[in-house]
Amino acid sequence: MTAPGFTVSAFILLLHVSFVVNYPSGKVTKSCRGMIPEHGHTPQYHPVHHISVSQVTFRPGDQIKVTLSGPPFKGFLLEARDAENSSGPPVGSFTLIDSHVSQLLTCEDVQGSAVSHRSPSKKTEIKVYWDAPSSAPNHIIFLATVVEKYKIYWVKIPGPIISQPNVLPFTTPEATIAPMPTVPSVSHLTRSFSASDCGNKKFCIRSPLNCDPEKERACVFLSFTRDDQSVMVEMSGPSKGYLSFAFSHDRWMGDDDAYLCILEDQVVHIQPSHLTGRSHPIMDSGDPLEHMAWRLADGVMQCSFRRNITLPGVKNRFDLNASYYIFIADGAAADGKYIDKNYLFKHSQQPLITYEKYNVTGDPKNIGGSRSLLLLKVHGALMFVAWMTTVSVGVLIARFFKPVWSKALFGDAAWFQVHRTLMLTTFALTFVAFLLPFIYRGGWNWVMAAMFLGMDLPGLNLPGPWKTYAMIGFVAWHVGTEIILEIHAYRLSRKGNLLKEQCCRITFIQTFGI
Repeated sequence: MTAPGFTVSAFILLLHVSFVVNYPSGKVTKSCRGMIPEHGHTPQYHPVHHISVSQVTFRPGDQIKVTLSGPPFKGFLLEARDAENSSGPPVGSFTLIDSHVSQLLTCEDVQGSAVSHRSPSKKTEIKVYWDAPSSAPNHIIFLATVVEKYKIYWVKIPGPIISQPNVLPFTTPEATIAPMPTVPSVSHLTRSFSASDCGNKKFCIRSPLNCDPEKERACVFLSFTRDDQSVMVEMSGPSKGYLSFAFSHDRWMGDDDAYLCILEDQVVHIQPSHLTGRSHPIMDSGDPLEHMAWRLADGVMQCSFRRNITLPGVKNRFDLNASYYIFIADGAAADGKYIDKNYLFKHSQQPLITYEKYNVTGDPKNIGGSRSLLLLKVHGALMFVAWMTTVSVGVLIARFFKPVWSKALFGDAAWFQVHRTLMLTTFALTFVAFLLPFIYRGGWNWVMAAMFLGMDLPGLNLPGPWKTYAMIGFVAWHVGTEIILEIHAYRLSRKGNLLKEQCCRITFIQTFGI
């Protein structure tokens, strides 16, 4: 019976493949709001696909033909929204022209309010009808997210704006996004930040620890310099979209005081914000910030600002006389749309989090942080040993070593003793590893299962493609070992049959003299 081991290996491989393929059926209702694929990669900035409409004016009840076209693509999501609030809910509903290539989705509890692909087959054109509702706003804009392949996609490609007759013309694209709060002027930094005063005059957080932003491009750097009743903040690191940091009362994202440096058209905007949960930051007024400056060089973003230690009466800003965990994160931002929270994408890797709470206005320190907590690393290591070593070897022992290790060992066959020891070890390791995430979370959680795909969790911070190579290597090793042992067992069986046949022939000759 080779089935058990082989089935486990195949199951692991299929799960990994299904994770990569993601949503080939187009059932992407959970992406309706932000129109962002859950691919974990940076979107493309310059669209190559085009949306066209059959007419530029409409009345409630009209049917407008909408066409999405361009180079071959596999997936898409098409919606109509109020042009004056493009981050709002979908407007109206669609009617399919070709149900073989597209399908209707129910977004915001409105049936048919979005259209997506039906399969991952390549397509160059999609045609549908948009049905204008009786309560349609004055101006409608069509938006499309297009996926060429898993790592190459565009988010919220803007299409034409259509309007109801006898309404004021839609003239400014700024009307589609929230206006930028008035902020003090921003200047350019003339040189890179220095780490020479870290631990002396500056409270610094660096990754790698003791790196120098003046010399190392990959250095993530955040410093706080107290000056009477204010603090000067400097932040530096490689980023293609935004850099951010946040003060938090715990190690969890939510109810935090955050600050973002966001790249838009080769200009960096410095924006205070706050976090209400594991979602996009909510932008706040920039009034509390002064002396803002920024610099871009060789893919490194640097920004600085000053804020008062206490800001009485200013909502969402923390008092810096207290101690907090400090988060540092970076990610992508859709060019030209930074003020719309849906154009800030999830951080590209697990945020760097300080090991404990610190008061940045206290004694200057030079500290580091981690993108993966020790408890999660131990959890991953125990699971790896249990399910890629002990259980795998235990299955092979039970399948192939019964005739080889049949002698008794402590009362039972040796193969069984080894098999049982390995399986009990697997149980013990799994039990301990299972408890660690709940200790980390501080309680029970029903949505933490990640069997066989846990190595892709950002909390483990495993290196690039090597985690995938490790999974492929394990499957190849296990399946290859089973094949080799199966061939070996077959040859031994064949040899045993030949010896048995030869023995019978000799006995026959000796008995009958023939």
